[in-house]
This record gives sequence, structure tokens and C-alpha cells, in this order.
Amino acid sequence: MISPTPKPPYHVVIFTSVRTGGDEAAYGEMAGRMMALAAQQPGYLGVEHAGDGAGSLTLSYWESERAIADWKRHTDHLVAQGLGRSDWYARFKVRVAKVERDYGFEREG
Repeated sequence: MISPTPKPPYHVVIFTSVRTGGDEAAYGEMAGRMMALAAQQPGYLGVEHAGDGAGSLTLSYWESERAIADWKRHTDHLVAQGLGRSDWYARFKVRVAKVERDYGFEREG
């Protein structure tokens, strides 16, 4: 699904990961909780996700860098980050960028 976003500028966090394969059930549960919790945060605009069991790409959209920083420091998110480092990720990369322009296409019908 393509996340609806406002007119730029806005910000995006690009999270690319490769998983260890450990405890899939716990990972899935935590990922679902974090998606729901992020959606409740001030400044959250939406999310897009693609991937398989081994690796994935998640893009989350935010109104501001401040909103991103607040989400990064959220207590429950800090717990998930710790578990990611200790149990679920072989490696990951986080990139934060400002979206200056966007455009798209949607077929009618």
C-alpha cells in the first residue's frame, strides 16, 4: 500500500534490515505493536513496508525531525530497539531524509 502523505516538505525514516531468523513469533508481535504505537505518535504520517522473512525495508513518514526524535526515544520503542540488536537483526541501517518533492500516478477504475 502507498501511504498518503501531505504536500512536501516532510520527513522519512528508511529502515533496512536483515534478520537473524530468531523467534519469529515474538518478532511479529513486537513489529505489530510498534506499527500501532507509531501511528499514535504526534507527527506520524504513515508507513510503507516491503520484505520477506530474511530482510525488509520500512519507510515511515513524519511531519518533522522532532517527531522522529520523539519516536526514537519512546520508552516502548527503546525496548524494541534493544531486542532488535540482541535477538532479531543480523544488521540494519537507518536513514533519515527530508522529502522535497513527490509525485505519482493512479490508474482510474
